[in-house]
Amino acid sequence: MEKTITLQSTITCPQCGFQKEEIMPTDACQYFYKCTNCETILKPKQGDCCVFCSYGTVACPPIQLNKSCCA
Repeated sequence: MEKTITLQSTITCPQCGFQKEEIMPTDACQYFYKCTNCETILKPKQGDCCVFCSYGTVACPPIQLNKSCCA
């Protein structure tokens, strides 16, 4: 049985609190994200593989599948 992957995640900017729903890429990690409200460039927190794992409501697709992200 295949696990269902969620591709939509809401990113919350830690600088201004702005939230935006985004579609996560399935073929690459997203290491940088520019907040569309305050234009802060987000990078993953230490120990996280991408901005969705750090600031999103849903972890990136590889992590959802218990795989190594960005391998």
